Order: sequence, then structure tokens, then C-alpha cells
Amino acid sequence: MYEALNLLAILPFPNIDPVAFSIGPLSVHWYGLAYVAGIMIGWFYARKLIARPTLWKGDTAPMTKTHLDDFLVWIAVGIVVGGRTGYILFYDLAPMLEDPVRIIQIWNGGMSFHGGLMGAIVAMILFARKNAIPVWSMFDIIAAVVPIGLFFGRIANFINGELWGRLSSAPWAIVFPTGGPFARHPSQLYEAGLEGIVLLLVLAALIFGIKAFKTPGLIAGIFVMGYGLSRIFVEFFREPDAQLGYLLGTSWLTMGMVLSLPMVLIGLWAALRALVAARTAKA
Repeated sequence: MYEALNLLAILPFPNIDPVAFSIGPLSVHWYGLAYVAGIMIGWFYARKLIARPTLWKGDTAPMTKTHLDDFLVWIAVGIVVGGRTGYILFYDLAPMLEDPVRIIQIWNGGMSFHGGLMGAIVAMILFARKNAIPVWSMFDIIAAVVPIGLFFGRIANFINGELWGRLSSAPWAIVFPTGGPFARHPSQLYEAGLEGIVLLLVLAALIFGIKAFKTPGLIAGIFVMGYGLSRIFVEFFREPDAQLGYLLGTSWLTMGMVLSLPMVLIGLWAALRALVAARTAKA
């Protein structure tokens, strides 16, 4: 069976160097560039959304471009600190406690999206309160652009040959250099497509089609719910983290699923809360 899986992998792994370029002893990795690209392109898109007051409740954007510029540092710190903390707590706590130096070695183990999301939420709440910005509208504007960062991040995962999928006989399966000799699902690309492109287009359709920003919290809720559903779906194709494996003695339940299910419920609650609040305000 494994030989067949290997033969059916007709798409060769591109073997792109994880290091984009080097300047003397400093090596710049594609993963780091992906974070920068996601934040900067998301910032540009968010500025365009703020510049269209008719998209917002009362035809007035809840924050200025200056606010958004200042928030760049806050969100960058929130994502990095939260993402690393989440990875340690959810995926790699014991080894980190044995060797605490690994905590600051971001390249050794990586980041957790769920932790990064929590860090970003804390940053948004603190920044919104400091600048008298409605919290739900703050959530909405950031949620609208997050899929851009998710897309670049998953592409970087693919370039690094990490977070690959389970064994597969699909004609687009790939033999990853670090994944053994057998063909696997390119689950990073599945996530880039669902969490990145599809979710971005769905949110954009709601923003420009039904003016969803006029219902504070709706875009944030749909994003959180959409990400949770996308992640749970892809987890059926993604290889679980080696140090955790499948949970509760199953052959399918993963930590990614466990962490994403509450997101679906919270996102659904946030979206329904937004719709009920909007209906009540009109009554």
C-alpha cells in the first residue's frame, strides 16, 4: 500500500530553501517574511475599509487611519507573544519546562494560531479601551483582514515542509522531505485555501454586499466560526503533532479539533448576539 501511495505522488516537493536570504550572519526566513507580509497587506486592506465610511454604522468609521497605524505594534506583539505562549501550553509544555531556553526559540517548535488569536484579542481590547473605540467594531476590522495573514502563514508552512498531512493516495499528494518516504496530503495548502482565500472572500462579500460592518460583531463572529469549521475539516487530513498524537484513544481526534470546536460555538454566539442587538436597536 505504501509503495502505491508513494508512486501516486505526482507533485514533487519544490524544496524551496526556508531561508529567503541572508545578510552576513543574519538569516531571514520565509516564515518571518510571511508574518510581515500578512500584517502589512492586512494593514493596507484595513486602511481601505476605514476610508469607506458608508460601510460602517452611522456612516462613520469607528477608528482613524492613525489609530490603525498605532495598532500595528500592538497586534504584532499580541500575535507573537500569544502564539508562542499558546504553542507551549497546548502542544509542548513538558519539553519547554525541561529546557526553558526553548521558550524564546520561536524557530524551535513554532507558534499556535489559537494562542496568537488570544494574544490578538487581548491587544484589541486594551487598544480599543485606550482609544475609546467600540470593541466589537475593533474586532470586526481585524477579523476582516486576518485571513490574509493566515494565507501567507500556511504558504510558509508549506515552504518549510512542516505541518504536513496524513498519508494519501490522492494524485496531488506530496512526499515531504521531513515526512518520510510516503505521499501525504499537502494540508498546509488546504488551510491556505480555506482559512485564507475562501474565508477572505466570504467576509468581503458580507462587508461590501450587506454592509455587515453596520452590525458590530457580525464579521468577527463569522470569522471565528468560519475558521473553527475550516480547521476542524482540515484536521481530518493533517497529521497530528508527534508529541500529542490522536487524543482519547481515537484514530481521528486531534488537539486542533479540540481547540477549534469552542471557536465555532463562540463565533456562532457572537454572530447571533450581533444580529439580535441590531434587531433590538431597530425596534
